[in-house]
Amino acid sequence: MQIRYPYQINDRGRTDEADYPTHIRDLIEQVLFTAPGERVNRPAFGSGILDLVFAPNSPEMATTTQFLVQSALQQWLGDLIQVDSIQVASVDSTLQIQVSYIILQNQEQHVAEYSREI
Repeated sequence: MQIRYPYQINDRGRTDEADYPTHIRDLIEQVLFTAPGERVNRPAFGSGILDLVFAPNSPEMATTTQFLVQSALQQWLGDLIQVDSIQVASVDSTLQIQVSYIILQNQEQHVAEYSREI
């Protein structure tokens, strides 16, 4: 078992744990929504997509976001997952990202959706 993200306390008063597929999903979320420079000992960690908040919404912006997500996931989680596809949408003030990936350890296919108010 792995530690749950974001950090939580379970009903027994202990650190909450996650199964492996949930842990991988949590790791993807951390990569997506951590800004480079935010972590002290890993200043390059993150995707940088939150820096695109004030960029105009366009097909080029969606492609840029997909590229940033793809490269960040390959760099930081390439030994754990294989990314199949990434869909990005900006609806009103919400950034929505759908990642389809395979967990390399067991070859399971997963689709995870993330959204963040920007």
